[in-house]
Amino acid sequence: MVEKIVLDPKILAGKPIIKGTRISVEFILELLSSGMGVEDIIKEYPHLKRGDILAALSYATRRIKEEEVYPVAGMV
Repeated sequence: MVEKIVLDPKILAGKPIIKGTRISVEFILELLSSGMGVEDIIKEYPHLKRGDILAALSYATRRIKEEEVYPVAGMV
């Protein structure tokens, strides 16, 4: 599913986007976090498919899992 996500330095400065579009993973996450549902997004952006939105979520999840976190003294 993540193969739907591509990085092209010529599009949005290389941000991860849905393949074949100029819609970034970041934008999809912003829409979802603002309260829009998957069906609302598809209605607003009909060239997107449910699988595209799920791929964006999967990509973001993988990136967060790969993130290394280092506790800072006094912040825990």
